[in-house]
Amino acid sequence: MNKKLLKRAIALSVAFASTPLFAGGFALNEQSVSSMGTGYAGRSSSADDASTVFGNPAGMSRLKQNEVSIGATYLDASTDIKDASSFSHGQVNPGTNKGDMVPGIAVPMGYLVTPIDEHWAFGLGIYAPFGLVTDYEHSFQGNAFGNKSKIQVITVQPTVSYAFNDKVSVGFGPTFNRISGELDSIAPALGMGNEQVKIKGDDTATGFNAGILVQPIESTRVGLTYHSQVVYHLTGKTSASGVLSNLLDGGPQRYDAKLDVTTPSSVDFSVTHQLNDDWTLYVGSTYTRWSQLKKITATNSGVSELTSEFAGLNSITEQQNWHDTWSHAIGAAYRVNKQLVLRTGFSVDQTPTNNTDRSVRIPTGDRRVFSLGAGWTPIDNLTIDVAYSYLKEEPVKVRQSQPALGLTYDAKYENSANGFGTSVTYRF
Repeated sequence: MNKKLLKRAIALSVAFASTPLFAGGFALNEQSVSSMGTGYAGRSSSADDASTVFGNPAGMSRLKQNEVSIGATYLDASTDIKDASSFSHGQVNPGTNKGDMVPGIAVPMGYLVTPIDEHWAFGLGIYAPFGLVTDYEHSFQGNAFGNKSKIQVITVQPTVSYAFNDKVSVGFGPTFNRISGELDSIAPALGMGNEQVKIKGDDTATGFNAGILVQPIESTRVGLTYHSQVVYHLTGKTSASGVLSNLLDGGPQRYDAKLDVTTPSSVDFSVTHQLNDDWTLYVGSTYTRWSQLKKITATNSGVSELTSEFAGLNSITEQQNWHDTWSHAIGAAYRVNKQLVLRTGFSVDQTPTNNTDRSVRIPTGDRRVFSLGAGWTPIDNLTIDVAYSYLKEEPVKVRQSQPALGLTYDAKYENSANGFGTSVTYRF
């Protein structure tokens, strides 16, 4: 048996688990339930509640009372996988393609805003700006290219705002971000069985959010928010177990891993216009610099035999070939009475990926989202917001291959999702 070929198979199995960490757009929008109701149109110009800490920190100047807002959004996604095929060394690679790989998940959020005086305000936000969960069945036909992916970013943002006058305000807040992740792959080992590879890592890094809010006339507000890029240096462990590990090293392997990742910066621009006492209109656009994530580089250490014989395992780099994206949204709110506001919105969002580089880990395409929402204020100091969104993505193709192992996977993905959000805002 060719020992070098077996070792190369282990190295490639590790590469499968290490390099496609972020194989598509993975930003989350679920930081505000009131904004969710309007399709996130007007997110940087509305300043309706304490969630403006994220939407536009300059909007805190519009809140004249202490406010606490706590909520969550539940996401229920579904995928239909069609026309799937996989080959290993020219032979059909068996497996299933159920498509039920995204478990339901709740995305929490919480905010506090405290006015200090007529100019200054302080705020604190806790939210999730990025996230990813895909967990395929154990018999998934494309397991070699990604079996499980779980990435979570939690951000804490202390914030201050300053109002120059009743027309112009600015806001700024550093962000303290914690990223953690787990990536699993199950690669066929030259017809002898499987090799399972799992990588876990985490890191903490800082960034910032800044915004400006301008109200040129009484009925119209214009907002601009900048969310900075954040550079992470993840450290963790990679483990390999299966037929190859048993043959070459007498059992499972475990070694140190490092991975450098950059989450992109974005600019959010929106306009809020109060048409009359009952109707408010919103428009907005967000530009995200996904091209800042130029490549993924993973370095591994601790297995001298592999690293000495295969230098490629010491430093594994995968080009992403991503492009910057735009998302656009329109929305409206209708005030039924003093206690009840109804909302709706529609948005379109580009994917940074393409048919050539798209992965089974995040097989996403351009999306369209329709939203409904409501805000109910039963008493003056308490508001309950609810929202529903339906997301539909264009059908996309996933075509992955690894010539060194003779592996391919091709399929057509059709994704959709339902989102249910609720939050409670208390003023005191």
